[in-house]
Amino acid sequence: MKIMNRKEVQFILKQLNFTPKKKFGQNFLIDSKVLRKIISEANLNENDIVVEIGAGLGALTSELILNAKKVYSYEIDSTLFRYVKEKFSDLSNIELFNQDILQVKIPYHNKVVSNIPYKLTGPIIQKIFYNEQPPEGVLIIEKSIANRIFLSGTYKDFSRISVTFNAFMDPLKKQIISSNCFYPRPKIDLALIKVKPRDKIKSFLLEKRNIEFFLRFIASIMPYKNKNLVNALELFFKNNNSFQFSKIELLEFLKEFNLQNKKIFQFNIDDLIDICAHIFNWIKE
Repeated sequence: MKIMNRKEVQFILKQLNFTPKKKFGQNFLIDSKVLRKIISEANLNENDIVVEIGAGLGALTSELILNAKKVYSYEIDSTLFRYVKEKFSDLSNIELFNQDILQVKIPYHNKVVSNIPYKLTGPIIQKIFYNEQPPEGVLIIEKSIANRIFLSGTYKDFSRISVTFNAFMDPLKKQIISSNCFYPRPKIDLALIKVKPRDKIKSFLLEKRNIEFFLRFIASIMPYKNKNLVNALELFFKNNNSFQFSKIELLEFLKEFNLQNKKIFQFNIDDLIDICAHIFNWIKE
């Protein structure tokens, strides 16, 4: 399992007259050990259908093709797309797309294995995992986001992505990855994460409109994670210009569903999903 080193990557990029773009997170893997870690954690077999986000120069793509039944690989940059298209032109178990993965319907897949564009981590995670049948995932992402996904138990790391991600997925493993393993070297700390779908996703999150409401609700209340639930709900309704409820009405709502008026960050993930479901049904009536 050998991949191009820094000098070889620089040589190819020069041949292509290509300068990596920060907005697309174009940092190319140049470390064989990290590549082995990714493939090992992905635990691919002959039945796996894999999505890769950002083919780049094809370092990871090559190994996915060797180990999976089918690979759907997306590369938004036209120059890099042409390069990998030619590189894998004689292989039948890969389909390459010169598309923005955030703008397309993705074919059925059971795993996502990628070094994803770091600036697009949030939207990509939402697109891939926030649905009723999410895939398994092995991803290299920003370390600070990985810390929030893995629920470190600290107030600081408890955030919107902590709640929304863990509503759909179970984080399994996190390993720190040196930014020196990429060219150009990213200016952020990185982590390799392995995640799988929750054994049972809450029934409220099995419908698209409910998921959309849940994401809006969590995004709206998390800025007030140090406030009691009633105060956070009061601000939620005020900021969304939808319904207006007095604190007395909100306290009655809590009493009706046996909810404690504690601070938002003190609730667990399932509690927050249930609160969201109660709110959704309450305002729908």
